[in-house]
Amino acid sequence: MQIGGGSRVPTLIDALIAVNGQGDQKKLRTIIERAADPRDFIGDEDRLEAVIKYLNARFEFDGLQITRQGKEVRLAELGAPVRVVSDLSATAASIDFDTVNRDLERALASVKTDPEDAVTSACSVVESVCRSILIELGMPLPSKKDIQGLYQAVREPLGLAPDKSGIDEQIVTDVRSILGGLNTVVNGIGALRTHGGDAHGRERGYRRIDPRIARLAIHSASSITLFLVETWQAKYPGRQLPNK
Repeated sequence: MQIGGGSRVPTLIDALIAVNGQGDQKKLRTIIERAADPRDFIGDEDRLEAVIKYLNARFEFDGLQITRQGKEVRLAELGAPVRVVSDLSATAASIDFDTVNRDLERALASVKTDPEDAVTSACSVVESVCRSILIELGMPLPSKKDIQGLYQAVREPLGLAPDKSGIDEQIVTDVRSILGGLNTVVNGIGALRTHGGDAHGRERGYRRIDPRIARLAIHSASSITLFLVETWQAKYPGRQLPNK
């Protein structure tokens, strides 16, 4: 997004006033984020951190903050995202996995205003990675291309089946319990999307999910996705995941 020509500060102020008058919150958020665009501070990291600190000292009064997410900055609610979400965003950026970051950003942006949409986006984060793993391995997509079907399909090639051998005997039961738990969480996220998300439509004025539950879905989906990406990198070093 181009803000315009001329001196950076006056042009930015004029753009903010104009957009604020239009009530375009999405464009206003974009302008604010571009004011701290890391590309404008290459070689001057200290100045970038000072800009972010200056802005956050003022956004704090509105319950907002600017955070670093990979190679970008994002304006979000104060205290969000938690570390696992930030780690996933940074990992996705490092491997140029833009589909994951788009779904993650959509989930975070709508968690308070549209929690149903946030759950749908969180589910899509896991689905995108699972699809990409199967495509890169030349394996067919399952007949059921929902989160449950896709996750089941990648467990075997990634060695994530709870009954998988080759695990230290002292921790084998613990690891199998956690892997079985991941499967349960995946099923839960998929069911929540079906029953409470917006993937299948929703009636006017009715909200099934509150932001607290939406955040739980986002954090759970982020943990699973980060684990899948890290497992892929460990099992298939040097191989890139396609954006599919």
